[in-house]
Amino acid sequence: MRVIFFDCDTLRPDHLGCYGYHRNTSPNIDAIAAGGVRFNNYYVTDAPCLPSRSALLTGQYGIHNGVVNHGGWNADPMPEGRNRGFTQRLDRDSFFGTCRRGGLYTVSISPFGERHSAWQWYAGLNEMYNPAGKCGQESAEDIEPTVQDWLTRNADRDDWFLHVNFWDPHTPYRAPDEFGNPFENDPPPAWMTQEKLDADRANYGTHSPQDMPNLGRGDRAPGELKTLDDWHRWIDGYDCGIRYMDEAIGRILDTCRKQGIYEDLVVIVSADHGENHGELNVYGDHHTADQLTSRIPMIVRWPGKAKAAGVDDGLHYQIDLLPTLADIFDVAHPDCWDGQSYASALADPNTAGRDSLVVSQMAWSCQRSVRWDDWLLIRTYHTGLKPYPPVMLFDIAADPHELNDLADAKPEVVNAGLAILEKWHAEQMATSPLAVDPLQTILHEGGPYHTRDTEEKYCQRLRETNRG
Repeated sequence: MRVIFFDCDTLRPDHLGCYGYHRNTSPNIDAIAAGGVRFNNYYVTDAPCLPSRSALLTGQYGIHNGVVNHGGWNADPMPEGRNRGFTQRLDRDSFFGTCRRGGLYTVSISPFGERHSAWQWYAGLNEMYNPAGKCGQESAEDIEPTVQDWLTRNADRDDWFLHVNFWDPHTPYRAPDEFGNPFENDPPPAWMTQEKLDADRANYGTHSPQDMPNLGRGDRAPGELKTLDDWHRWIDGYDCGIRYMDEAIGRILDTCRKQGIYEDLVVIVSADHGENHGELNVYGDHHTADQLTSRIPMIVRWPGKAKAAGVDDGLHYQIDLLPTLADIFDVAHPDCWDGQSYASALADPNTAGRDSLVVSQMAWSCQRSVRWDDWLLIRTYHTGLKPYPPVMLFDIAADPHELNDLADAKPEVVNAGLAILEKWHAEQMATSPLAVDPLQTILHEGGPYHTRDTEEKYCQRLRETNRG
């Protein structure tokens, strides 16, 4: 068995052709989806990057593994305590450790460990590569040569799992100038209007249209969004990153074809989180526990196991991938995992899934959200310097870009969502290793890492731009 896992940072599923996007951003990823199962309702438990990949690694919610922030106490895993043996449990029970228990030689080509000092990421790996040493600022041309070299040397070996981490959809949008702009004449998504952009400009919040850092290299992104033409250029920058990455994925798979291993190759495509492009007045980052930041693509091409062109609409967490692989590899599930296997859904989509999900964000704001039926309820505990009310409610089937908050109009739905959240929280605290909710630790520290101790400076910015 040979497996390649393309881990695409900040990749929104609704900007991929196989998920219905009108631009041709992803022909190679679309071809993978045509040969496997595409999961439509796949969510990270915890966003953004460090919490998400820590959940994937450990198979646990952030409330259990402790990693929910990008700094402070909760940017590192909880210690195992007196039950820690001579080696950490992650050596055997982690994402890569489980693959190794399943008989696979494990390799990761990724800058993630260094970017976040997340050295736990290396647990269970046989080989680790950190191409270019740019700490997440790599473009595909920095990552691909290492992948091609490894495949050239090892493709004819059997039983390996290769993790490939691309960062091109993440800001700053970085496709080289010579790549051009294949979307220059394509209309952007139609949901954004000048009226919304004007309203967001008059409002406030980090990464709102007047308060954006430099998020593009060269001419890839404007530093401020004033008009729909600016937003068009902005979306082009993001989509060019996806297409540039997709072409690298295509060349890697071409190498697998030339090596004669593609026919039986398992290919997985997913992400660590999505990206807001104006939803909830966040442009070009991942600050919330909403649909756009928390929902990710998941595509599994598994010859002989995954149904070609299959579509699964069940609710799944990304931590469910770990027990799914364990079932396929026929290795035991440790009691500490929070994930739930969906192995049956590969051959027969919609035969697994959950009734509801709870997703969290604590690096930019402090939010927990409930996703069930067509509803998304967002409970805010710390706004992260944004004008969010304590509770928001969205019908994401009718309103996928979260333009209409229905909390006041639907109190019975709000109560149903809060009841799901309360039940989930009670269950997780009952099984917490230290009986401490990381959310309370972060609030005690003064708030999420990225907005902590910045109030005075940002208030001055608001006064300078006539929003005092």
